[in-house]
Amino acid sequence: MELKRKKPFQKLTVWIKVSLAYLAVKLLPQKPSLPIILVGGNLGEKYEDNASAFHEYLMKNFQEDYRIHWMYDPETSYVQEKGIEHAVPLGSFKNYLLFFRAAYTVHGHSLMYDIAPGIDKFIFWNKKTMMIHISHGIECFKKILINTEDVPLLERCDVFNCASQYEKSIKKEEWGMPEEKLAVTGMARFDRLPYNHPVTEVKTILVMMTWRETLFGLSEAEFLESEYFQATEKLLNHGVLNRLVTEHDVTLKVVLHPFMKPFESYFTSFGSSHQHIEFQTYDEISIQEEILHTDMLITDYSSIFWDFVYMNRPVIFYTFDQESFLKMRGSYLDLDEDLLGWKANTAEEVIDSLIRILEQGQTENPRFNELSSYIDYTDGKNCERLANYIFSLAPGERVQSAIR
Repeated sequence: MELKRKKPFQKLTVWIKVSLAYLAVKLLPQKPSLPIILVGGNLGEKYEDNASAFHEYLMKNFQEDYRIHWMYDPETSYVQEKGIEHAVPLGSFKNYLLFFRAAYTVHGHSLMYDIAPGIDKFIFWNKKTMMIHISHGIECFKKILINTEDVPLLERCDVFNCASQYEKSIKKEEWGMPEEKLAVTGMARFDRLPYNHPVTEVKTILVMMTWRETLFGLSEAEFLESEYFQATEKLLNHGVLNRLVTEHDVTLKVVLHPFMKPFESYFTSFGSSHQHIEFQTYDEISIQEEILHTDMLITDYSSIFWDFVYMNRPVIFYTFDQESFLKMRGSYLDLDEDLLGWKANTAEEVIDSLIRILEQGQTENPRFNELSSYIDYTDGKNCERLANYIFSLAPGERVQSAIR
């Protein structure tokens, strides 16, 4: 599945830029005054998640030791708005030049989208750079889909960060990653969150559903008939839900997945008749800010539920299509036993759980004590551990093991 639309002649322009950058480094070698680190995430479209958390840490603590660059999509404006220093536009000649000169690259999604567009065909031209994948969420719900284009990128990566021994076992046993490539240092973005910090009263609820591959290519009529839309509509239009949020003066913030753009109008129309429901698109908000300042979460299979459990806040899992989801994608978790929160297969069961939270004051996560089985560190030093691990590895000592 392609994450970015390809532009006309993109393959040719990438080949020209990559080739020229590679030749420039070979024929005109320059030893930079400081080792170069490239950091990127979210396809360069947002400054979010583990990649941005780690980048902030590096900028605060290592600017005297390294040249640190954030890689961004030139069609966005957040770099200027946030004043991110030493940012480099993805796909530029400078991007590829720095790629071949870098000591380290750190990405949250994919080397090909976060660090150097289209680099999958040329990835092994770069033999010296230490490449680190720090992920954008704990692997748990969706089993990974390794596409043909992913294999060389995964094989070329030297380090895969893990939140815990639990996640390490998934990447080792399920993904087939060599153990020597796996480092348990914690999730960088958890350093931004208060650990075990429940709220006394729920006043804001984040509703965030994940995507389904089966929704790609549907016509509007087909989408409106889909189980995904029907279940979401039933919940958001439920009379008891609307009564609960009104009586308790609760704001329901519905954040739509970025792939939902073609169908946004069908969701936003729900909120037009109810003042307590807000619809926001992925492009309009900062997910990390929403997580930090929201009291509880309703989701289906989004890994951001770990953030809410980490803070000891309520989570309701609306698993309306569990059977088809497991057949389509599969899960590393037992969806009947392992969900750290309230589980609801129907809109009515979501309402029942919400009544316990809003009317009975159950504002802590009922399974918070089980978090330690999945997350190893809660000391706010995940970025520090990750940096210490990475910088203990010299780029010339790359791990050569391939995935099986």
